[in-house]
Amino acid sequence: MASNLARLVRRPVATFFLLQSYRHVRNFSHHVFPGVCGPLGPKPMREITQLLPKNSFYQLWSRLFSSESGDLFDAVVPFMGESITDGTLATFLKKPGDRVEVDEPIAQVETDKVTIDVASPEAGIIEKFVAKEGDTVTPGTKVAVISKSAASITHVAPSEEKQGKEVPKPSPPAEKKVEKPKVEPSIKEKPRAPSPEPPKAAASEPRLPPKERERRVPMPRLRKRVATRLKDSQNTFAMLTTFNEVDMTNLMKLRSDYKDAFVEKHGVKLGLMSGFVKAAVSGLQNQPIINAVIDGEDIVYRDYIDISIAVGTPKGLVVPVIRDADKMNFADIEKTINTLAKKANNGTISIDEMAGGSFTISNGGVYGSLLSTPIINPPQSAILGMHSIVNRPMVVDGKIVPRPMMYIALTYDHRLIDGREAVFFLRRIKDVVEDPRRLLLDL
Repeated sequence: MASNLARLVRRPVATFFLLQSYRHVRNFSHHVFPGVCGPLGPKPMREITQLLPKNSFYQLWSRLFSSESGDLFDAVVPFMGESITDGTLATFLKKPGDRVEVDEPIAQVETDKVTIDVASPEAGIIEKFVAKEGDTVTPGTKVAVISKSAASITHVAPSEEKQGKEVPKPSPPAEKKVEKPKVEPSIKEKPRAPSPEPPKAAASEPRLPPKERERRVPMPRLRKRVATRLKDSQNTFAMLTTFNEVDMTNLMKLRSDYKDAFVEKHGVKLGLMSGFVKAAVSGLQNQPIINAVIDGEDIVYRDYIDISIAVGTPKGLVVPVIRDADKMNFADIEKTINTLAKKANNGTISIDEMAGGSFTISNGGVYGSLLSTPIINPPQSAILGMHSIVNRPMVVDGKIVPRPMMYIALTYDHRLIDGREAVFFLRRIKDVVEDPRRLLLDL
């Protein structure tokens, strides 16, 4: 052992490289075995290692890696539903450098049915956007990078930008010099050259509006989906529409008589839609074939009644579903319709709230429609169309009196439903709406 030490003392250069190669062992011995003593104990070892670099490259690299991984977080597209595989990145709600909180929306993804928010996973600063508006994204796609340590940088950056912007400000004389070369005679020369008048001779050519007066924008995914489904409906179903008219006197009187008491007890206004939903439930129970659907070579009869309500929103048509409408009263139906309508207009309605449905009601009367032929909402077999209420002269008990009348229409799949069942169903709607007491007596 003494001979080995003497050999190291005689060769200082070799000793230096040998100790440098075992530097990690030195660090390990200092931290794990601080009390080791002897010929190679702590004190002589510290004296020798003063010649070596104090910072370890491995330790420096490990510190940088841990800080980067701990400060940066990825904002990704969330799960969009079982039936939705991708969407379009519609718009960014924030900009790079903006401060965001946890779960704060930073972007919106537009799907075939709903609009989904991409939320920030942590509170911090948006360092950059990875995706672009208009890109097709899938669940898990990285959209943005959130940094916790970029706050100081973003606060400094604006001041630097202001200083950079202040530098070119003291150059108004240069701008004046640029303004001087604006030779007015050149402007005057342009109107002097009315030479392009000869094309007027080609008056036989059709005059089309200039392209500058047109705007071309990409079609939203929701509109694409609606267009595809409606065209598929026309291509698949043998659609036929039957009409009838309803005297709204009794239903409107029922609403006016009990509207105040209804609001006081249930906290929601009594509308006309609940009366038509209850009438549709009664009609579907009397004509089960209207609630059925064709599946290949089979007919599927549904023992439940889920009624879809068509709601027009600024982004397109959505159809939320009232589950088990046959088990609801007027108050439950009105509350459900109001809740779904608010979510649809706010863009917060979920896919589950629009999935399914065995029959659809579309109220075009709120827009002033007098008469229409609604299109079936696949995979359903029929749809009821409501229209505006108009006072018309009607014969009642041999006298001509004004009555609030509404046209109703039923579009149905003639492959499954015959005209007889369709007319009976629409007649049932008319009877219940004109005399709501039938619901109480089950007549």
